[in-house]
Amino acid sequence: MPGGSTGCRRHPIPESFLSTQSQLKNGDIPMKKPPATHWLPDDGLTGTLVGRAWVPGPVPGPSVIVLRLDGVYDLSAHFATMSDLLDAADPVAQVRAAPGRRVGSIDQLMHDSGVQSDDPQVLRLLAPCDLQVIKAAGVTFAASLIERVIEEQARGDAAQADAVRRQVVELLGGDLAAIRPGSPQAMQLKALLIDKGLWSQYLEVGIGPDAEVFTKAPVLSSVGSGAQIGIHPGSAWNNPEPEIVLAVNSRGDTVGASLGNDVNLRDFEGRSALLLGKAKDNNASCAIGPFIRLFDASYSLDDVRRCTVSLQVEGLDGFALQGSSSMAQISRDPLDLVAQTLGAHHQYPDGVMLFLGTLFAPTQDRGQPGSGFTHQLGDVVHISSPQLGRLVNDVNHCDRVAPWTFGLRAFYANLSARGLRVQTADSTAP
Repeated sequence: MPGGSTGCRRHPIPESFLSTQSQLKNGDIPMKKPPATHWLPDDGLTGTLVGRAWVPGPVPGPSVIVLRLDGVYDLSAHFATMSDLLDAADPVAQVRAAPGRRVGSIDQLMHDSGVQSDDPQVLRLLAPCDLQVIKAAGVTFAASLIERVIEEQARGDAAQADAVRRQVVELLGGDLAAIRPGSPQAMQLKALLIDKGLWSQYLEVGIGPDAEVFTKAPVLSSVGSGAQIGIHPGSAWNNPEPEIVLAVNSRGDTVGASLGNDVNLRDFEGRSALLLGKAKDNNASCAIGPFIRLFDASYSLDDVRRCTVSLQVEGLDGFALQGSSSMAQISRDPLDLVAQTLGAHHQYPDGVMLFLGTLFAPTQDRGQPGSGFTHQLGDVVHISSPQLGRLVNDVNHCDRVAPWTFGLRAFYANLSARGLRVQTADSTAP
């Protein structure tokens, strides 16, 4: 796999991005979403940026797209699904060779994606994945490992978190980031923590041999940049989780990366790990985007390994939160997480989008001292990385976000109505 970005021509971001303005309005929540301007990577269109968009037409529907210097191109005549594209022998070469059909300017796509609309004749971004299973690796950073232990010890009560945090950090001590999961050193630490009565299911997956890999969201349920993300109305302690998301095809090849928000309900999961599904999987609780950057001469897995993912939260109350997650501090290599997700033990014939976890767990007080962070309605969440761009979403309750209705049957009916045929890697009957 080519590494680094040395020697690649840099294509600037179109100048008009610096002045595009958009505002999001939804019900009685006065959204303060900023202009949908800088969603592209810092190096503009240098890389191979593919995604999915709702494309207007006689039969409007979701299409695979690519960004080029002169606009947005619909590739659905060549690849009916993103799974088809990522399963190609050489996705980058095939994207570059496919003429596609121009459907609008990048300015238009960015602007219209930042405005909530149910008009089927409006071009707007979708999550860049379709048939892939949405998986997520948890507790892959030492800092987030400690926070999971705190949630468990506090029984999901945010009011107890500050006191529990001091106790847990004092007992754990040292630098957990220096411990390789599954190593003899990790097993010695496990024995010590069991002796102290502090062993936890989170420590097991954090420093043990087996990673936590769970299903984050159903196929086709993820939202893209510009959409609202959903928080369960029964949650009083929740947070965004800014992560790198790997695009993995059916053969297990890692062919690109995107950004993701693994929205989490800390109070639900803290009460019981068996509530993980309820804490993680709700309407609009998974955001991915804005695009998938395919691995090519300008961008590789090594760039993923050394990148930093930044988070910014802006509240209607004037609250501001900033943080970052350095992939250099991940405790398991991304390819190890891929290998623990699919292989001889488990196949995914349409591929996987794999969240890699986050170092960042917000603890900044938003209310009373010691109360920690939780979302409020109308928060605007920015997740960014220099080579992947910016994923921007605003927060609402999941029962007030537009319901998810476009599932697999609707997707295939739409493809059929547009005369698009899905490719199959293996037509052998089960």
